[in-house]
Amino acid sequence: MLLFDQTATTGVSTHLLDLISAEEAVSLCGLLLERVARTPDAVAYVQFDETTQTWIETTWRDTARSVAHWQAALMREGLSPGDRVALTMRNRREWVAFDLAALGLGLVTVPLYPDDRAEAVRHILEDAGVRLLLLETAAQRAELSAIDPTLAQLKRLLILEPGDAPLPEGALAVRDWLDKAMPVVERRPIDRVDNPDALATIVYTSGTTGHPKGVMLSHRNILWNAEASLKLIPARPDDRFLSFLPLSHTLERTAGCVLPIMAGCSVAFARSIPQLAEDLLQIRPTVMIAVPRIFERVHARLRERLDGESAIKRRLFEQAVSTGWARFEHSQGRANWYPRLLAAPLLDHLVGAKIRARFGGRLRVAVCGGAPLAPDIARIFIALGVPLVQGYGLTETSPVISVSPLEDNIPESVGRPLPGLEYRIGDLDELIVRSPGVMKGYWNQPQATSEMLDSEGWLKTGDQVRVQDGHLFITGRIKDILVLANGEKVPPADIELAIAGDPLFEQVLVIGEGRPFLSALVVLNADVYAALAKDEGLPADPMAADADGRLEPILQIRIESRLTGFPGHAKIRRVALAACPWSIENDRMTPTMKLKRAKILADYREALTRLYVGHEH
Repeated sequence: MLLFDQTATTGVSTHLLDLISAEEAVSLCGLLLERVARTPDAVAYVQFDETTQTWIETTWRDTARSVAHWQAALMREGLSPGDRVALTMRNRREWVAFDLAALGLGLVTVPLYPDDRAEAVRHILEDAGVRLLLLETAAQRAELSAIDPTLAQLKRLLILEPGDAPLPEGALAVRDWLDKAMPVVERRPIDRVDNPDALATIVYTSGTTGHPKGVMLSHRNILWNAEASLKLIPARPDDRFLSFLPLSHTLERTAGCVLPIMAGCSVAFARSIPQLAEDLLQIRPTVMIAVPRIFERVHARLRERLDGESAIKRRLFEQAVSTGWARFEHSQGRANWYPRLLAAPLLDHLVGAKIRARFGGRLRVAVCGGAPLAPDIARIFIALGVPLVQGYGLTETSPVISVSPLEDNIPESVGRPLPGLEYRIGDLDELIVRSPGVMKGYWNQPQATSEMLDSEGWLKTGDQVRVQDGHLFITGRIKDILVLANGEKVPPADIELAIAGDPLFEQVLVIGEGRPFLSALVVLNADVYAALAKDEGLPADPMAADADGRLEPILQIRIESRLTGFPGHAKIRRVALAACPWSIENDRMTPTMKLKRAKILADYREALTRLYVGHEH
């Protein structure tokens, strides 16, 4: 399908789009075969080579050869269509090659997060009945020693980078496994999937409570979602994606892996999150998909740096943001032209261009999803010329439900529903959706499936929304609603977002279920607190400052300033301090960077109970 991409401002055709439709692809491996047929020598992937210390490009033709090689090895394992195979690796070419190879043979892939805890891995392997597991390193195998009995049940355990030490018992190095299959490698990958509704993958939701559930997605689910997303955010053959969200995250897999194949774009795999800033400068991507945490961290560092600048430079920054926002609103057709916009190019040169340079200087669109991003943080980046849009979705919808087009971008909104997606508003303002992207159901959980998905294909999202001018606005999550002692219902998400807009607050959890008022449990940003402590004469240790009673009033004042305009019942009366950040490592965040509310509340039960002493009734 050849189309012309028209710019929003001029309507002039600027780039020839070479899109493969879901119908043309039929299956995910079929999508690769069609891409290879169309542009075999175009760059597909860019990956850093540790040996040469250089970025290496590979073409679609190279990718097809690699997929065929993996398939030859997989076919020697005696696996049957529908059998489950799992993988856990950082983002890299081999992840994609193994995934597409297995899918082409009719196998079902089960992606795992590289930092998943052993117990979570055990549950997934056993629940899905996984027969083959691909690990990246021998160190990962060592970390899974607690579940040796489960691993022993696997038909095959593969390690991509075993290192120099002897292989763990029962494991096989990928290089040896692939070498044995070399004589029978086909010249091109095999695609045995002729039914797009065949099960492609089981993706386990990271779940903020209890065991994760396996979401069953078909080839059609994922292909439709990628194609529909392209109708709101077109991608071009000259686009380069930077991939750093885990490919086990459905947003990255669909929008950062499948979508580029569909549009013929190239994907560069970031080395690691700590090296992301450097990779942005070297890769200079035109498209990136991120979660709010990335932008929140950049914003916090920006504010920290500004606090150390002169009053003139701070004023210049504020002017650049103010004028940039006015220019953006004018470009969106929501505001008139004002003479002060004449200063916009100069202010952009002095401020905005420097911020954009940190993202590589070529960014055409940055899609933020997975969780809400505070609107005021989004507005700052947009005002500085960073083309940031927000999207929304669920693993159960493959995953995109909505995204803001660049030409119709409202930072407070999660965008417009995908073309072809139906929606309605149910009880408690719950968003209910139906589309070809909606899952087949939960693996081995018919009861959970029926609770979320009805017989007509309508899926309950669990999210509360309002709709305005065709845009979706998330107002809360039904299961997170706090019911105060007086019966007042309070969605905490907007309050938490508003408070987190202050760089001092790294993480925020609002509590108050069954209580007479709301309180907040917060994690402070160490650098911002250090500056605050110096200004206020507080102890260097925030826990000490909290213990002597001097810190909480300061925090309350800052929180109150962030909640201006919120209703009276949204006032935060008490504040408690968490000693360390909530992370995946301490099991207080999911691998998709969502807070595990129940776990955090349980861990801090005593401290939170003390906030209400004397206010029990």
